[in-house]
Amino acid sequence: MTPTRTQHAVLDRPGPGPRVSDDMTVEVALSLMAGARVDHLVLCDGDEQRTGLVTLAGLAVLRDSSAYTDRLRLRDVVSLAR
Repeated sequence: MTPTRTQHAVLDRPGPGPRVSDDMTVEVALSLMAGARVDHLVLCDGDEQRTGLVTLAGLAVLRDSSAYTDRLRLRDVVSLAR
């Protein structure tokens, strides 16, 4: 007898990576990504709606640029990219 796999419907699929608030600072996001060992984060607004995606490589480049400050928020990074 072969086992069967049951698939359950997922109403709120979390997306392709950890979901974080878009008001998080770049420095905290980099720390979180290092701890979670992920290469990207899905950004969400206060209503848990997806607002963008940031990558570890993109944030590392930004941190090394002259535009970086320790107060820079992820929502600012997404708006800079547009």
